[in-house]
Amino acid sequence: MSSTPLHFLDLNALDTRTLRAILDAAVSLKRARNVPKALAVPDGAVLAMIFEKPSTRTRVSFEMAMHQLGGAAIVLNAQDMQLGRGETIADTARVLSRYVNAIMLRTGPHEGLLEFAEYADIPVINALTARSHPCQIMADVLTFEEHKGPIKGRVVAWLGDANNVATSWVHAAARFGFTLRMASPADFGPDPELLAWARAEGASIEVMGDAKAAATDADCVVTDTWVSMGDKDVEARRAALAPFRVDEALMALAKLDAIFMHCLPAHRGDEVTDAVMDGPQSVVWDEAENRLHAQKAILVWCLNNGRLPALQPAKKAKMPGAKAASRQAASKKAGSKNASSKTVAAKKAGAKKKTAKRALTKKAPAKKRPARGGKR
Repeated sequence: MSSTPLHFLDLNALDTRTLRAILDAAVSLKRARNVPKALAVPDGAVLAMIFEKPSTRTRVSFEMAMHQLGGAAIVLNAQDMQLGRGETIADTARVLSRYVNAIMLRTGPHEGLLEFAEYADIPVINALTARSHPCQIMADVLTFEEHKGPIKGRVVAWLGDANNVATSWVHAAARFGFTLRMASPADFGPDPELLAWARAEGASIEVMGDAKAAATDADCVVTDTWVSMGDKDVEARRAALAPFRVDEALMALAKLDAIFMHCLPAHRGDEVTDAVMDGPQSVVWDEAENRLHAQKAILVWCLNNGRLPALQPAKKAKMPGAKAASRQAASKKAGSKNASSKTVAAKKAGAKKKTAKRALTKKAPAKKRPARGGKR
């Protein structure tokens, strides 16, 4: 454990270089069949996973991430802990710091996450709060770059409620240098303070009320459920957000090779149609899988006190291919030389045989002439 633990709380709390290093590690981890020693977690590392909200992808991906990294995970539900019976967050954080190596929290109020981080002596990871969802967006950027190349300078269109996932997309736009277009009804737009922060950071954020304008020529179209856990004004939300539904006509406005993303779970027929969700531009299943790989890299970063090997997976992946190509070219060249030599040798041998044959042919008639003449 470190006396100054590294927390993964929000993308805006980390610089671009750190986030990029984590993404590079995620690529390495995904490509490797086994976790490289350089990206392993300390022996016996244990992650405490606290769930105050239901989860499918977060629980399974984090638990599998620790398993694949050689560690273990303990699932703690709020109702099963003294935290749910009045024990303070500060006391819970202090106690867990004596038992485990890191804490992952999926909760409601963002303030609870910050309090955990303040009193814990071990890393705390934001697996979702009412304010943000940074682990999801790390997986989303990883997915984008797998399909489209570097995200810097590209256009991502967010359609619908500017919720916690959208907040992390705003943070990502500032850190990774892409344009984020946000199309939402007036009552569901992004927080003005969030936009002020992003623009002060140099982010390119475009806010509008027209879904078609946002989607036009975008490299990626993203949406999320219209009704989140705890929302009560269900029918009002659906009515207001209906013009922001992602259907085939809307996707047709984006670039021909644009991709569609959704953090899931999706409410098919509300924010997205089946035709888009299951269509050729959808990368939602890759996106879901990449939660595992992005979170493995986050865990490695947290549990190794920020130490990540200087791996450059894209370049390393090309090097063997380049060497192989070089060897293949050399082999072809050598083969060509050998073939050429063999051809020349064969030609010479053939020429000698022909010469010898012609010589024999010329000599043979001279010997047979007298005999032939006697027969006549």
